[in-house]
Amino acid sequence: MVMNGIFIAIGAFFGAISRFSLSQLIKRIYPVKFPAATFFINLSGSFLLGLLFGLGAGSSWRLLLGTGFMGAFTTFSTFKLENIQLHAEKQWRILIPYLALSYVIGIAMAFLGIMLGDFLA
Repeated sequence: MVMNGIFIAIGAFFGAISRFSLSQLIKRIYPVKFPAATFFINLSGSFLLGLLFGLGAGSSWRLLLGTGFMGAFTTFSTFKLENIQLHAEKQWRILIPYLALSYVIGIAMAFLGIMLGDFLA
């Protein structure tokens, strides 16, 4: 049980640092109103989590990479906050595509990750 917590903590440490670093990089490269950093991070995290499960990773790997790394790398709370801010600012041309694309493509990316993992396993 203690090892499970250690796996999750190590994964979360690296996931949070990766999210922060990648988010800052994307914001520098694409300084736009659309929340591109959160969008890219959440979609890539959906794919990678699907891939992890498609590969049939063992429980320790799922804790380290799935619960720990991907849990800290992807960011549901930031996604929701950005949606609330866009709504408050009446940025409908950004909000509606952001919501729709995040959910539809996010599910598709997870599915593609599972399919690729199944194929590679």
